Amino acid sequence: MVNYDGGPLLASCVHSLLADTSAGRVEVVVVDNDSTDGSVATVDALPQVRVITAGENLGYARAANRGIAVARTSVVAVLNPDTTTVRGSAAAVMARFAADARIGAVGPRIDEADGTPYPGARSFPSLLDALGHGVLFFWWRDNPFSRRYRQTAADPAVTRKVDWVSGSAVWLRREALDDIGGWDERYFMYMEDVDLCWRLGRAGWSVVYEPGARVVHLGGTATSRRPYRMLVEHHRSMWLYTRTRATGVRRLSLPLLGLGIAARGTLAVVHRWLQGVGARSGARSGGFRRAN
Repeated sequence: MVNYDGGPLLASCVHSLLADTSAGRVEVVVVDNDSTDGSVATVDALPQVRVITAGENLGYARAANRGIAVARTSVVAVLNPDTTTVRGSAAAVMARFAADARIGAVGPRIDEADGTPYPGARSFPSLLDALGHGVLFFWWRDNPFSRRYRQTAADPAVTRKVDWVSGSAVWLRREALDDIGGWDERYFMYMEDVDLCWRLGRAGWSVVYEPGARVVHLGGTATSRRPYRMLVEHHRSMWLYTRTRATGVRRLSLPLLGLGIAARGTLAVVHRWLQGVGARSGARSGGFRRAN
């Protein structure tokens, strides 16, 4: 578990993991990225929890690798501290791994706090879908490009193979991780999960969505405190991932793709700023505005 100022949610996450003994005893490793809110002290004394103090903010991928390196299990789960795991999830995941020795990653059903399914199992988008999703999603969330990319038409109750699953909650076979060299530490935050699943697929490992495992994700706790920095990091990671995937003649399109990512980043900043203006206006008028 990678923690950065997780607050009281960290303890909730850890206790939910410890309570799920459906697949046996649980080992929890928390890598603390130099938190200042005292959150790590709430779990440090628990006998089944090992805390690694990074001393700096390593980012998500580096911290995940550090935690995985000291864990002693053949399957490791990497989770955000703002998640809670529903009992029985561990057994469902382990059964899925046991059913196919070439499964490298399993993503659970992820629900929002209100019970709404979150589309955490997705496709690698085509260039057209990436463009359509990137431009339209801020104002038209149910556009056809985003629906295909986010697989929102898929039944959330059915197991299926997918291209990638969200890194906010993912179970990984250690053998598969070792095969691809773990998480790519060039990513500070965002897109490291897409990259990980892409490399697993290239190495012949499958990525599976398993709804028998369920995680509730509050989401956005780190992003909300530093929204503009996170937008920069998101688009920096998009550019890194795009450069990594582009090989051969595809590299000729990199200047155009770079301009597209920069334009999307600008749209994201404008959209975030307009949301802030709307929220401030609603507060002054005594009302509220519904988020997009």
